[in-house]
Amino acid sequence: MAWEDRTPFEAIEQQLGLSEKEVVKFMRKQLKPSSFRLWRARVSGRNTKHKKLRPAGVERGYCPTQYKHR
Repeated sequence: MAWEDRTPFEAIEQQLGLSEKEVVKFMRKQLKPSSFRLWRARVSGRNTKHKKLRPAGVERGYCPTQYKHR
């Protein structure tokens, strides 16, 4: 969920109980240093990763095409 750009930290907290700080700590531990730096740069300040920065009316926690059954 943390890797996906459109899943907000609030959705991760609601489903898994991990705060944004804990998610960052987990990603730092699980990813290679260069991968973590790239991920962190990508999600820092991204309006889709922070519910407060999202446009009004976007309530979903993930992209509608993310979990399509084939």
